[in-house]
Amino acid sequence: MTGLLFAAIVSHMDNLSSRLDHVFGALADPTRRAILARLGEGEASVGELARPFAMALPSLMKHIRVLETGGLVRSQKRGRIRTCRLNQAAMTDAERWLGDQRAVWEARLDRLEAYVEAIEAPTSTSSPRKA
Repeated sequence: MTGLLFAAIVSHMDNLSSRLDHVFGALADPTRRAILARLGEGEASVGELARPFAMALPSLMKHIRVLETGGLVRSQKRGRIRTCRLNQAAMTDAERWLGDQRAVWEARLDRLEAYVEAIEAPTSTSSPRKA
């Protein structure tokens, strides 16, 4: 049973790692971050999303596909119009991972601060020097 549990945990971690790779990869590009910021205001057509950028529609669609692969955006075609909307739930794993990393680094910095204070503090057992 222990082997099966370990295998399930490793599989979950690999799956989580893969999802995080896609999310952070999608977030690495400023155009994709701008698209996400716009979609944070509400759903939009691909044409509306393309307006602020000096790029052809096929290039913008590549960005949207990366966002979809990362799970950050969902799109739906209605007739000739493709509409995109933000999938906020996809950020949950990334937020949790970032929070965990923050906690690790804050704990390390707290230990460093305590160490520096300990070596800088005057020892109370030393006798004062006479001039």
